[in-house]
Amino acid sequence: MNILISLVSEIYEAESKGGLFDFNATLPLMALQFLALTLILNILFYKPVTNILDNREEYIRNSLTSASASLMRANELTKQYELELAESRKNAQNIIKKAQEESQLVVSEKIKEAQQNAENLLLTAYNDLNVQKDQALKSLEVQVDTLSNKIQSKLLDI
Repeated sequence: MNILISLVSEIYEAESKGGLFDFNATLPLMALQFLALTLILNILFYKPVTNILDNREEYIRNSLTSASASLMRANELTKQYELELAESRKNAQNIIKKAQEESQLVVSEKIKEAQQNAENLLLTAYNDLNVQKDQALKSLEVQVDTLSNKIQSKLLDI
Protein backbone atom coordinates (compact mmCIF):
# COMPACT_ATOMS: atom_id res chain seq x y z
CA MET A 1 0.00 0.00 0.00
CA ASN A 2 2.90 2.13 0.45
CA ILE A 3 3.45 1.90 -3.23
CA LEU A 4 -0.06 2.96 -3.86
CA ILE A 5 0.27 5.99 -1.65
CA SER A 6 3.48 6.95 -3.33
CA LEU A 7 1.81 6.65 -6.76
CA VAL A 8 -1.15 8.77 -5.70
CA SER A 9 1.18 11.37 -4.22
CA GLU A 10 3.21 11.44 -7.46
CA ILE A 11 0.05 11.82 -9.52
CA TYR A 12 -1.11 14.62 -7.27
CA GLU A 13 2.25 16.35 -7.54
CA ALA A 14 2.23 15.93 -11.32
CA GLU A 15 -1.25 17.40 -11.50
CA SER A 16 -0.36 20.29 -9.28
CA LYS A 17 2.80 21.03 -11.29
CA GLY A 18 1.36 20.82 -14.79
CA GLY A 19 -1.71 22.92 -15.36
CA LEU A 20 -3.13 24.54 -18.41
CA PHE A 21 -0.49 27.28 -18.30
CA ASP A 22 2.85 26.57 -16.78
CA PHE A 23 5.09 29.54 -16.51
CA ASN A 24 8.33 27.71 -16.72
CA ALA A 25 11.06 27.44 -19.40
CA THR A 26 8.72 25.88 -22.00
CA LEU A 27 6.63 29.07 -22.45
CA PRO A 28 9.52 31.26 -23.64
CA LEU A 29 10.76 28.31 -25.74
CA MET A 30 7.33 28.04 -27.41
CA ALA A 31 7.29 31.80 -27.98
CA LEU A 32 10.75 31.62 -29.56
CA GLN A 33 9.63 28.69 -31.73
CA PHE A 34 6.55 30.64 -32.84
CA LEU A 35 8.63 33.73 -33.67
CA ALA A 36 11.22 31.60 -35.49
CA LEU A 37 8.48 29.85 -37.50
CA THR A 38 6.91 33.21 -38.31
CA LEU A 39 10.29 34.62 -39.40
CA ILE A 40 11.10 31.53 -41.48
CA LEU A 41 7.66 31.55 -43.14
CA ASN A 42 7.99 35.27 -43.78
CA ILE A 43 11.43 34.85 -45.40
CA LEU A 44 10.76 31.64 -47.31
CA PHE A 45 7.09 31.97 -48.24
CA TYR A 46 5.40 35.31 -47.66
CA LYS A 47 8.09 37.63 -49.09
CA PRO A 48 8.56 35.66 -52.35
CA VAL A 49 4.81 35.33 -52.74
CA THR A 50 4.24 39.04 -52.06
CA ASN A 51 7.13 39.91 -54.42
CA ILE A 52 5.58 37.76 -57.14
CA LEU A 53 2.18 39.33 -56.52
CA ASP A 54 3.68 42.84 -56.54
CA ASN A 55 5.57 42.08 -59.77
CA ARG A 56 2.42 40.68 -61.32
CA GLU A 57 0.38 43.69 -60.23
CA GLU A 58 3.04 46.04 -61.67
CA TYR A 59 3.12 44.04 -64.93
CA ILE A 60 -0.66 44.20 -65.17
CA ARG A 61 -0.62 47.95 -64.42
CA ASN A 62 2.10 48.52 -67.05
CA SER A 63 0.22 46.35 -69.55
CA LEU A 64 -3.00 48.27 -68.96
CA THR A 65 -1.17 51.57 -69.30
CA SER A 66 0.52 50.52 -72.54
CA ALA A 67 -2.74 49.03 -73.83
CA SER A 68 -4.65 52.24 -73.11
CA ALA A 69 -1.87 54.26 -74.77
CA SER A 70 -1.99 51.94 -77.79
CA LEU A 71 -5.77 52.20 -77.89
CA MET A 72 -5.60 55.99 -77.79
CA ARG A 73 -2.98 55.97 -80.57
CA ALA A 74 -5.14 53.58 -82.61
CA ASN A 75 -8.16 55.86 -82.13
CA GLU A 76 -6.11 58.87 -83.24
CA LEU A 77 -4.86 56.98 -86.29
CA THR A 78 -8.39 55.84 -87.10
CA LYS A 79 -9.68 59.41 -86.94
CA GLN A 80 -6.77 60.63 -89.06
CA TYR A 81 -7.34 57.90 -91.66
CA GLU A 82 -11.06 58.61 -91.72
CA LEU A 83 -10.37 62.30 -92.33
CA GLU A 84 -7.88 61.44 -95.08
CA LEU A 85 -10.37 59.02 -96.61
CA ALA A 86 -13.12 61.65 -96.56
CA GLU A 87 -10.76 64.17 -98.16
CA SER A 88 -9.73 61.62 -100.78
CA ARG A 89 -13.37 60.90 -101.56
CA LYS A 90 -14.04 64.62 -101.96
CA ASN A 91 -11.07 64.96 -104.26
CA ALA A 92 -12.18 61.94 -106.27
CA GLN A 93 -15.71 63.34 -106.56
CA ASN A 94 -14.31 66.70 -107.69
CA ILE A 95 -12.11 64.99 -110.28
CA ILE A 96 -15.06 62.94 -111.53
CA LYS A 97 -17.24 66.06 -111.67
CA LYS A 98 -14.58 67.98 -113.62
CA ALA A 99 -14.10 65.06 -115.99
CA GLN A 100 -17.85 64.84 -116.58
CA GLU A 101 -18.06 68.58 -117.23
CA GLU A 102 -15.12 68.41 -119.63
CA SER A 103 -16.59 65.41 -121.42
CA GLN A 104 -19.94 67.20 -121.68
CA LEU A 105 -18.18 70.23 -123.16
CA VAL A 106 -16.33 68.02 -125.64
CA VAL A 107 -19.53 66.19 -126.55
CA SER A 108 -21.47 69.44 -126.96
CA GLU A 109 -18.67 70.86 -129.14
CA LYS A 110 -18.64 67.70 -131.27
CA ILE A 111 -22.44 67.86 -131.56
CA LYS A 112 -22.23 71.51 -132.62
CA GLU A 113 -19.56 70.65 -135.17
CA ALA A 114 -21.67 67.77 -136.46
CA GLN A 115 -24.73 70.04 -136.67
CA GLN A 116 -22.73 72.66 -138.53
CA ASN A 117 -21.37 70.01 -140.89
CA ALA A 118 -24.90 68.72 -141.42
CA GLU A 119 -26.16 72.25 -142.05
CA ASN A 120 -23.29 72.87 -144.45
CA LEU A 121 -24.07 69.63 -146.25
CA LEU A 122 -27.74 70.58 -146.39
CA LEU A 123 -26.90 74.03 -147.73
CA THR A 124 -24.54 72.53 -150.27
CA ALA A 125 -27.16 69.98 -151.28
CA TYR A 126 -29.82 72.69 -151.43
CA ASN A 127 -27.59 74.89 -153.56
CA ASP A 128 -26.71 71.93 -155.78
CA LEU A 129 -30.40 71.15 -156.12
CA ASN A 130 -31.17 74.77 -156.95
CA VAL A 131 -28.42 74.76 -159.55
CA GLN A 132 -29.70 71.50 -160.98
CA LYS A 133 -33.24 72.88 -160.90
CA ASP A 134 -32.14 75.99 -162.74
CA GLN A 135 -30.28 73.86 -165.26
CA ALA A 136 -33.28 71.60 -165.61
CA LEU A 137 -35.56 74.61 -166.09
CA LYS A 138 -33.20 76.08 -168.67
CA SER A 139 -32.96 72.77 -170.47
CA LEU A 140 -36.75 72.47 -170.31
CA GLU A 141 -37.10 75.97 -171.65
CA VAL A 142 -34.78 75.07 -174.46
CA GLN A 143 -36.69 71.86 -175.12
CA VAL A 144 -40.02 73.68 -174.83
CA ASP A 145 -38.74 76.30 -177.25
CA THR A 146 -37.55 73.63 -179.63
CA LEU A 147 -40.79 71.72 -179.35
CA SER A 148 -42.86 74.82 -179.73
CA ASN A 149 -40.81 75.79 -182.76
CA LYS A 150 -41.31 72.33 -184.21
CA ILE A 151 -45.01 72.46 -183.47
CA GLN A 152 -45.24 75.88 -184.96
CA SER A 153 -43.31 74.85 -188.02
CA LYS A 154 -45.49 71.79 -188.45
CA LEU A 155 -48.58 73.80 -188.02
CA LEU A 156 -47.43 76.36 -190.46
CA ASP A 157 -46.29 73.75 -192.91
CA ILE A 158 -49.54 72.19 -193.11
